[in-house]
Amino acid sequence: MKNVLMKVNSQSEHTTNSSMGVDVQSASSAFIEANTLAIQLAELSQDHIIPVYVKDNEPLISQSDFIQITQDIVSMLYSGEQIQPPQIRCSHPIKGRVPEAKDKPSNQLEEWEKTLYYERMMFALEIPSVVSMIDGNRLNLTVGGVKAYNLDNLYGRKGAGEYFKVFIGFQNQVCTNLCIRTDGYLADLRVSSLDQLHHSIQQLIGSYNLQFHLEQMRALTEHSITERQFAQLLGRCRMYHHLPSKEKKLIPPMLYGDSQLTTVCKDYYRDTAFRKQENGDISLWKFYNLLTSANKSTYIDQFLDRSVNALDFAAQIQGALNGRDTSWYLG
Repeated sequence: MKNVLMKVNSQSEHTTNSSMGVDVQSASSAFIEANTLAIQLAELSQDHIIPVYVKDNEPLISQSDFIQITQDIVSMLYSGEQIQPPQIRCSHPIKGRVPEAKDKPSNQLEEWEKTLYYERMMFALEIPSVVSMIDGNRLNLTVGGVKAYNLDNLYGRKGAGEYFKVFIGFQNQVCTNLCIRTDGYLADLRVSSLDQLHHSIQQLIGSYNLQFHLEQMRALTEHSITERQFAQLLGRCRMYHHLPSKEKKLIPPMLYGDSQLTTVCKDYYRDTAFRKQENGDISLWKFYNLLTSANKSTYIDQFLDRSVNALDFAAQIQGALNGRDTSWYLG
């Protein structure tokens, strides 16, 4: 399978393979699960109300506008590429009713009398014609973001700005895991207008180093840990959260909680694509994918931070294995 480098409008390079055609579809499982619900863009645009700032009654930027702006930028920068419709996941519904129905019993409400919006929303736009292969896994370029209204101060005024999270990275088609690194992630984007949001998203995509990201992930296939090292690693990951604050500051962070680490341990034995070898060894690439797979149970507002942390953590372990660094996690 031959990869070809091409120039795009953002003056970055990407890996593409035209022989794969344009009818490639993602795996059926969701990129995030937790307590989320799949939503169509039309429903988000037409049926959901938009919250406002209490002090001036000005509306926040809608989740559907956020998605549409991102779609427009991706269509411009990746003109000629296949871009799939957005995958949208929402959680934490906020329900209400119109004033005319304020005294009605809930079981007598008509549909038009109900109001709804979701406090947290995450979406992903796949570009399956921009693709690379790592260890037999197909990776599609993916752009997306998070809008979580719980991060905004709705009791203030609009001028304070709104919080967004935006990313560009890859989705592993074996498992729909999202693979994101620091230079493809805006964790704390704060804007007060659609123009500012547009500029920030375009700037992120234009500055993203796609090739470096792929090289970093591909390098993980060259290193493995033993079963004993895996056991110590997992134990130290659990210990990290209980360390005194002073000690924590000296150690690379591990953002995954006990439930995600339990999933990693279980999948080390059972996952069909990323489980250990017969002798107990597991490559850092597979270990990294066990982390990103376990991340699917994370709530939307923490999901991307843990996704970035997974690659940083695996790279830190890689540095320890090749003698470049030391690692508290490996002892």
